Amino acid sequence: MAPNTRIRLIPLLLLCISSTGFATGLPPLEVSPELLRGRLPAPAQPRTKTPPQTKPAPAQAPAPAPQAAGNGGQPSATPQRQAPPAPLPPGTTAVSALRIHGSRSIELVADGEAELQRDDLVLTADKVTYREPTDEAIAEGNVLLRQGEDTIAGPRATLVVGAHTGQFESPRYTLSRERDPRVAGDALRSVSGSGEADLLRLEGENQFRLENATWTTCQATDPDWYIKARELELDYDREVGTARGSSIVFKDVPIFWMPWAEFPLTAQRQSGLLPPTFGTSNKTGLDFTQPYYWNIAPNYDATLAPRFMSRRGLQLGGEFRYLGEDYRGTSRVEWMAKDKSTGEERRLGSVQHQHRIAPNLYGSLDLNAVSDDGYFEDLSSRIGVASRVNLLREGRLLYTGGWWNASALAQSYQTLNPDPDTRNISPYRRLPQLQLSALRPDLPGGLAAALKTEYVRFEHPDADTDKDEAARAVAYPQLSLPLEGAAWFLTPKAGVHHTRYDVERSPLNAAARDSISRTVPILSVDSGLFFERETRIFDGDYLQTLEPRLYYLRIPSRRQDDIPLFDTSRLDVGFTQLFAENRYSGSDRIGDANDLTATLTTRFIEAGTGIERLRALIGQRYYFSDQEVYLFDRDELRPAGNGAELLGGLGGRISRTLSLDSYVQYNTDSRETERFNASLRYQPGFAKALNLSYRYAPNLRIAENIVGLEDVDVSGQWPIGRGWYGVGRLTHSLEESRLTEAIGGLEYDGGCWAFRVAIHRFAIDENDVTKAVFIQLELNDLASIGSNPVGLITRSVPGYGKINDSSSDRVFGSE
Repeated sequence: MAPNTRIRLIPLLLLCISSTGFATGLPPLEVSPELLRGRLPAPAQPRTKTPPQTKPAPAQAPAPAPQAAGNGGQPSATPQRQAPPAPLPPGTTAVSALRIHGSRSIELVADGEAELQRDDLVLTADKVTYREPTDEAIAEGNVLLRQGEDTIAGPRATLVVGAHTGQFESPRYTLSRERDPRVAGDALRSVSGSGEADLLRLEGENQFRLENATWTTCQATDPDWYIKARELELDYDREVGTARGSSIVFKDVPIFWMPWAEFPLTAQRQSGLLPPTFGTSNKTGLDFTQPYYWNIAPNYDATLAPRFMSRRGLQLGGEFRYLGEDYRGTSRVEWMAKDKSTGEERRLGSVQHQHRIAPNLYGSLDLNAVSDDGYFEDLSSRIGVASRVNLLREGRLLYTGGWWNASALAQSYQTLNPDPDTRNISPYRRLPQLQLSALRPDLPGGLAAALKTEYVRFEHPDADTDKDEAARAVAYPQLSLPLEGAAWFLTPKAGVHHTRYDVERSPLNAAARDSISRTVPILSVDSGLFFERETRIFDGDYLQTLEPRLYYLRIPSRRQDDIPLFDTSRLDVGFTQLFAENRYSGSDRIGDANDLTATLTTRFIEAGTGIERLRALIGQRYYFSDQEVYLFDRDELRPAGNGAELLGGLGGRISRTLSLDSYVQYNTDSRETERFNASLRYQPGFAKALNLSYRYAPNLRIAENIVGLEDVDVSGQWPIGRGWYGVGRLTHSLEESRLTEAIGGLEYDGGCWAFRVAIHRFAIDENDVTKAVFIQLELNDLASIGSNPVGLITRSVPGYGKINDSSSDRVFGSE
């Protein structure tokens, strides 16, 4: 051999030795001979790309091994039809193409429909060069990388396969992950982020860095919105994206510029500036809030929320949440140094805490306070908040002992009086309240025993003028004998309700007795029957039930007119209250009774689905003795006779789209309707609901006052067309001849975003009207910009359907 030839062979020999050394420890490389498809039929004929396999099927003759680059990499025989391939062993690298040449241990070039696969990672391109010693793949032409649901496409890419490092030129990408349910029981939902970039660097599994990039959750090629950033980091281990030199672009118009921002990739919590909320009302003027969210730890977080109101000034607010294995809670503060309208400092504080102190011992705190009476009315645009007058302050302990429970409570209120001409009376404080209850349903002879006891000290801030204070002790032992069969039940019951008061009289009631004892026996018998039959009506098969029920109650009258009212009010008459022992809540009044209640219920249950299509109820209470115990006025009392209250109800799903619920209470003595409620809903599909309701209660009482009620309520949600939906509610008081509440809004579903605008008008009284405007742009799985009306609309419009499924709201709650 010539010397020059030997000199040329030495580097080649060294290269082969070093290549073998570099390849040590790398996953095995499979180049299946049957995948070298140089002699496949002409392109015009259909063919199926055969996936890699480690060996031919048993009936197939062995195919020759691939040749080195010297013969062009063509096989010496045409591949035969294969059986379905076996899956690749874990960690195996498989390469396929129309033509393959090169050396497996140095550099392998796959040309023409090239594919490289390892586990769930698949790289396809016009040409793939794989260097086994460095585990590096270079892909050129129509490059596509797939792993799970993730895809990255571009004209050229380099990739270290095992390390998941490399880069793509001019990529288009889609990266998907499942997000945890926001509410227990919800299904997992995939959140996909996609976009383009000048350059994408892979920096390990789940780590991506992009230059001059976009990111969006829209699926369209031309997205309606996206984040545009000079530098974009996507960290799917922490599920956090970081954008530098970025802006949010909506409909090709930049709407927010952000020099630096972090955002959730799968709608998870993380620190950073949240999109601002803004709106307007006649009380606050222009209302703008810029919240900052601080994800302190997986079980701690906080939101800082400076708020500017053009008519009021600057308010600083914050909320802190925490969650432990045995405890959880929320604290909230708001502070305004000076209200431009009133000239006063204004403050709010709120603490809620729940704690499992021991396996059977639980505790809770609920403390709320504001600086002045008009705080909510001036600074809130929601009727449920603006109308608050009693702020709860309580601490509670509860011990569960299986068949018995014990609790301790300390409770008071801050009572607000926003109207200087009307004074709200504060509820009594309970300092303290101790309760012990027990239930044993397994006594000999089928007997069941129950016990309710209580000690409570009532205090009031007006004790020096007209409010009595007292200590009250209650004991109510009961014994019953439940008897039942497949189609009947009978429950006789007897109990003794004993109450003792030690009263400290106010100057207004100084002459009344201050030591009061009351013992009242209570006897009742509850019975019922159940009948069923199969029937066919309206071309449908149904199960019809007939359920008669009788309830007799006997409670003798006791003198109670000089017992102060600490926690007692009259209950509304309804089907549930017909079977209650006491027509009053609390223990300050035990209503006398010698009554028999009879009801009849029938239901039509669809045989195939179990849906209750129709429910009809009728009931009447018969009085055998005149009532003597009243709360405020003797006109509450019912005289003996054939019966006074006649109650009826009709409801159910009349059809697939129509449902009805109605209730009427008729007084047979006065021949007047005392209560009538009816609501009708038409709901043919999602986000399609029309509601009509009517309420009538001419003798409705609030404390001693008869206020009366008669109003009509119309609400609904309906598609207008082209993605637009209308939503609204009108409540008109016929009693006062005025509009008490109105909501009108429009929604637009843009697929990956939603837009809402709503106007809310409500009047706590005729001379105090609040108007608020809500505007929101919701970018699915990213952020909500503006003020959110969804909570208001959901509470106000029965059957409302949220037009987009998004978890973009990282602030506490939905408003």
